Amino acid sequence: MKVFKFFITKIFLRKIMVVFSVLLLVFLSNYLIFIAARSTVSTLQGYNEMIQLNEPDNYIANLDPNSEMNMGEIDKKDTENVYAYLKDNNFNYALYTDGFMMSLPNNYGMEVSFAYLNEEYYNLNKQFEISQGKELNFNYCLDSDEVEIPVLIGEGLSETYPVGSTIKVEEPVLQREVLLKVQGILKPNVYHSNMYSLSSKQYYNFSVVIPVTEEFLNNSNVGLQLHGLFDIVLLQTSEKEIEGLDEVMLDNLGLKFNFYTQEENFQYFNEYYFSSLKIIAILTTIIIIILAGFTIWSSLASIRLMIKDFTINLFVGLSYSKLRKIIYGYYGLLFCINLMILFIITAYSRYGSWIRKDASFATFGVFGVIKIDWLALLAVLFFDIIIGIILVEIMLWRIKKVPISLGVLQ
Repeated sequence: MKVFKFFITKIFLRKIMVVFSVLLLVFLSNYLIFIAARSTVSTLQGYNEMIQLNEPDNYIANLDPNSEMNMGEIDKKDTENVYAYLKDNNFNYALYTDGFMMSLPNNYGMEVSFAYLNEEYYNLNKQFEISQGKELNFNYCLDSDEVEIPVLIGEGLSETYPVGSTIKVEEPVLQREVLLKVQGILKPNVYHSNMYSLSSKQYYNFSVVIPVTEEFLNNSNVGLQLHGLFDIVLLQTSEKEIEGLDEVMLDNLGLKFNFYTQEENFQYFNEYYFSSLKIIAILTTIIIIILAGFTIWSSLASIRLMIKDFTINLFVGLSYSKLRKIIYGYYGLLFCINLMILFIITAYSRYGSWIRKDASFATFGVFGVIKIDWLALLAVLFFDIIIGIILVEIMLWRIKKVPISLGVLQ
């Protein structure tokens, strides 16, 4: 124990600025690895979700970035003309949109997000897994005030609205009072990825998923109809068949839309995503090189200053195998501190969504920490083990080259 204390206090912790510099370098490398690992896991989840859309005859609408939108100039008749064209030309399409927020009483005081999808999208996308109840069905009519619209709700709403309960609300897109019948509860942390940025996603713990029928769409306001067109997925069609659609959308909405396959969206995403990973890899490599050089230099400098005490310890029983264990213990402690700091930052970020009442990003877990966070922390731990072994073995190799005759003379 005295030997361990000697090395920690006299060698590794000799200068406080050196200690903080090493901690900072380790933290920076760990943080970059954490970001890259979590982003990679999140991206793989996005690929797994969007692969369902990746068919050569499926085309996804995308608003041209140079197209200026003025919602005030678009009325319901304009959007109805576009949907009428889709129907008249026998287009089969998958529709999904969300982000319609409203206040709905719940145990967490969260605002609730309403998401809307038609049957084609629901059958294509398998993300909306349920833990209780039944799958969503689209067999309902809006022909009476007593109609009950079947819905799925997020885990965060399940205590307030169990399966089978009804919710009387002023529906935001129908703009009338309706009854929502809870048909199923979504699994905790069910998410939906962005089609164009696969690593980005939002969570449905505080969402209501509403099935959209043709009747529902016709009775909805211009907001739902317009937002539904922004990412509409045209199924089993061709470039020739959609040539007239973009003209109809431009004539009626004053907006230019481009149509891409999901494979093209993948390629667009990969261009900037992999370049970002390269930058992270380069920065991490530079930090590791600086860390290795700095720690080895500072430790050797301290040993040379304390060469007399170091030599005495060698004579009274300190072997290089014991020294190896001491150095491993030091770096193990260092990496554990950094992992704890990373966990605290991650937990604070996740828990912050609960404090801000941000329904789209609130997640269930230990302080909101979820699977992708744990996997990223595990990747950091693996990285630390590898780097720790390399640093310790190089350091020990250099220490062995320090001539103990200097200590004997002193």
